[in-house]
Amino acid sequence: MRRAVSAALPLLLAGCQSATPESAPPSLAYADLPVRGSLADAKRAGFVTCIQMDGAHLRCRRSGVMLLGEGPYEAALDLAGGDGSGGFRQITLWHDRDQSAVLKVTDALKKQGWTYEYTGAGGRGDQMILTRKGAPIHFSIDLSYWGKRRVRILPE
Repeated sequence: MRRAVSAALPLLLAGCQSATPESAPPSLAYADLPVRGSLADAKRAGFVTCIQMDGAHLRCRRSGVMLLGEGPYEAALDLAGGDGSGGFRQITLWHDRDQSAVLKVTDALKKQGWTYEYTGAGGRGDQMILTRKGAPIHFSIDLSYWGKRRVRILPE
């Protein structure tokens, strides 16, 4: 019995170890903001205030971010891996005191020909998704009043 437990223990422990984070994705930027990339990309773009969220995520922030002539906003990149080695795959922007401030981005995008649709039922939902044919990214803008409204820019 003791021998069986000793043989099984390394297998059980292997299943408990966290997976190695995947490598950082290739760099992608939109409107002078990083959308996807490595920790080095984040730091080059001024996202130098970084805190470890947990053992598997690092958040790097920057204040005073402008997007399409709107802002200033707070912005964050969430990187995979406690050391950020897995890179980031979206950028998130918000305004600390004005929930409606991020909605100005939708007006700027609509003027540039971006189309939109809502998530949820009945054409009204909790997010507005903005896309444009051929664009390498899309926008997701929170519409809900609960919590902080965010603008997220994500790769297609």
